Amino acid sequence: MWLDIQIFGFRALWSPYFMIFIVLIAAAYFLITGSYRQKIGDDDKASVKQQVSFYTALLCLYLVKGSPIDLLSHITLTAHMIQMAIFLLVVPILMIKGIPEWIWRKVIEQPIIKPIVRIGTRPLVSLLLFNGLFSIYHIPSFFEFAKSSSVLHFFVHGLLFIAAFFMWFPLISPLKEFDRLQPLLKIGYIFVNSVLITPACVLIIFAPEALYTTYTQGGAWIQALSLCVPTDVLQGLTPGLTGPEMFTPISILEDQQLGGIVMKIMQEITYGIILGTIIFTWFRGESNKVDPLPPTTAETH
Repeated sequence: MWLDIQIFGFRALWSPYFMIFIVLIAAAYFLITGSYRQKIGDDDKASVKQQVSFYTALLCLYLVKGSPIDLLSHITLTAHMIQMAIFLLVVPILMIKGIPEWIWRKVIEQPIIKPIVRIGTRPLVSLLLFNGLFSIYHIPSFFEFAKSSSVLHFFVHGLLFIAAFFMWFPLISPLKEFDRLQPLLKIGYIFVNSVLITPACVLIIFAPEALYTTYTQGGAWIQALSLCVPTDVLQGLTPGLTGPEMFTPISILEDQQLGGIVMKIMQEITYGIILGTIIFTWFRGESNKVDPLPPTTAETH
């Protein structure tokens, strides 16, 4: 019998505390880029495009970390991969685009932060760091370990989030000193990124059996649910909960295969959009360098 996730209650479904956190970040952005910007030391107001980008990033962040998608990510691997794709590939891009250059400069110029960012955003380092952490996270034993406590889960996701910023910075950095790559190298960078993330997706898609006990064993699954479901609610439901199959019409193995496919497709779409933007900007820049045609004989007289 399939059950509705509504049984987990409002707090598990909509994370009201996280909603408040997102609203506070939005308010802080509004004040810092608006009326308080001159007190901080800058006159440039965030453009409408930047504001839309940042607020959209916050909305996406809430959708994958505060809405039912977060709860579903502990029930099905497909939902988890949708969460990871938006959390690591979409939100960082929108935030980088949405935060004005002067804020980035003030943050990055801090003595402790500057050397970390300089090293972390070097193309080779950022490629290996992001894809390495993503692949390690999805090794079954580490995946279960990361879900064993809320502190570990928060730390691992936070580390992946920072690594995602480092990975995107060489491509779309708002600071000229971090925009080190020529357009052709950026294209190669995206291609290598796509290749490096493929083994993890292939392992998940073509595994002959379910890899993650979080989605196959009752105890591990209940432990994962405890990351977002209040303890008192979960204790009341535990006797009747046997596993994720109660909430999805497909088998655990099919869900795993679908999750790997979804992650790879969403990654390719995101990289494709960035690739198209880079190529378009490159050709537009090259066309602007072309010398105009010399005036005709009639025009010179």
